[in-house]
Amino acid sequence: MIEAHAGEFGFAAAHDAPIPYLHRIRTYYAALGYGAPYEWAHYSEVPFQPLRKPLSRSRVAIVTTAAPYQPGKGDQGPGAPYNAAAKFYTVYSCDAAKHHDLRISHVAIDRQHSLADDPGTFFPLSELRKAAASGRVGSVAARFHGAPTNRSHHVTLEVDSPEIVSRCKADGVDAAILVPNCPVCHQSVSLAARLLEASGIATIVMGCAKDLVEYVGVPRFLFSDFPLGNGAGRPKDHESQAYTLDLALRVIETAPAPRTTVQSPLRWNANPDWKLDYCNIARLSPEEISRRRAEFDKGKVQAKGLRDEVDPHCGSSMKRHCNPGSK
Repeated sequence: MIEAHAGEFGFAAAHDAPIPYLHRIRTYYAALGYGAPYEWAHYSEVPFQPLRKPLSRSRVAIVTTAAPYQPGKGDQGPGAPYNAAAKFYTVYSCDAAKHHDLRISHVAIDRQHSLADDPGTFFPLSELRKAAASGRVGSVAARFHGAPTNRSHHVTLEVDSPEIVSRCKADGVDAAILVPNCPVCHQSVSLAARLLEASGIATIVMGCAKDLVEYVGVPRFLFSDFPLGNGAGRPKDHESQAYTLDLALRVIETAPAPRTTVQSPLRWNANPDWKLDYCNIARLSPEEISRRRAEFDKGKVQAKGLRDEVDPHCGSSMKRHCNPGSK
């Protein structure tokens, strides 16, 4: 009867809804044999800073979780598998007036349905420059900033996010666009957005993991119902990317209160079946589960080695590629 009504009334498929990442990730890692589930950050109160001046006179910065390409660090895409060697563990900053080759091979993006072969889907600097050239925004901040994908709440809240705030304030930023990729990325930029907002800088998170961002609690969120790694639009679709950024700018201007979520009307494609795959343990064989456990353990060891080598004052692996700047 339900299926008959769905056909009669044109209802969407039952699974054509935002992916429940919190549930998927919890059951996925439990099936891989890990212990107590990860505790995601969660707040009931959310700071909110309205724009202090019209957007056409505001300076806007980008905060990204993508990493500058590092020659010698292995395959980093497009279509690269998870690469722990490409991770970074401290905030970096780069000249926003220059071209930069950013990659997201280091994060748990949706590799089954997206190749990460178009930076415009996860790093909207080009579109932001166009918005500044047209007068839509006042200017692009001198630097964009890289936020580490950090599972440690302590480090994100007491080290990384305050550093991002400090650098944005040094650059005279009025508003910040934060674009995450993997699930933990969504948490990291959500925590950074909260601190930026509390410091007087209006923010918006542009992402694909709705439940995660809303669980943390952010001032403004533009949700694109796309595979992880495409928070700024569809790949090779510049119209989609321009529309997504403009929608984010409109939300910065018009959000009436904290916890404002706007869902983009754009669809990934006509078939919603891609939503069934990400971290869906019911779709994996015992052999595939074992393979993924071994792969994940190997990545953890590699990442720990990198983390232990990081200079506490500046991301050592980023020094050759970007100027981290000063506080």
